[in-house]
Amino acid sequence: MQKLVIASGNKGKLRELAALLEPLDYQVHTQSELNVPDVAETGTTFVENAIIKARHAAEITGLPAVADDSGIEVDALDGAPGVYSARFSAPDATDEKNNALLVEKLRNVPEAERTARYRAVIVYMRHAKDPSPIICEGSWEGRIVLEPRGEGGFGYDPYFYLDTHHCTSAELTAEQKNAISHRGQALKQLVSRLNTDHV
Repeated sequence: MQKLVIASGNKGKLRELAALLEPLDYQVHTQSELNVPDVAETGTTFVENAIIKARHAAEITGLPAVADDSGIEVDALDGAPGVYSARFSAPDATDEKNNALLVEKLRNVPEAERTARYRAVIVYMRHAKDPSPIICEGSWEGRIVLEPRGEGGFGYDPYFYLDTHHCTSAELTAEQKNAISHRGQALKQLVSRLNTDHV
C-alpha cells in the first residue's frame, strides 16, 4: 500500500479527499499527522496554489502529495471571491464571516443574476521536484441564495443552490455531493489518471 500525503488542513476537504482516494489502496495521511506546517498560498490562480501546497508537503515528507485549491466564483462579483474564497472576510476569516460578506454583497442583486460556480483544481506530485504534476479540474454550476439551507458540507455550501437538485449543496448527503461536486469531478479524473499512469 503506497503512502500519500494530503496537503490540506481543512477538515471538510480532508474527509472528501480521503473517501475518494482510499479505495485505490493508498494509505492516506493528512499533513498535520506528518507535522507539515501550512504554507503561504501566494499564487493568483487555483493551479498555482495547489502546486505550492503539494510541493511543500512532498518536500517535507518525502511522500507523493495531493493538494486541492478550490473556491467559489460569483459572476455578479466578477468571479470573486475565487482564490480568496477561504479568506474572503480576512484578516480573521471564518465560514460564517465569509458567507455574511457574500450575502451582503449580493443582497441587491436579482436572484437570476446570482449565478456562481464552485471550481476545484487537484494536483498530484510524485515528489517535490516533479516536473509534470498531474493537474485535474472540476467545476459545479449553481447560484447563491441569501438564506442558508442545510446542515451538511462546509464553506459556502448552505448558500450554493443547485437548480438540478432543488436544494443547496449543504442539503445533499456526503455521497451525493462527492458524486457531482467540483472536487468530486476533479478527484475522479485524478483516480482515473492514477489507475492508468501507474504512478
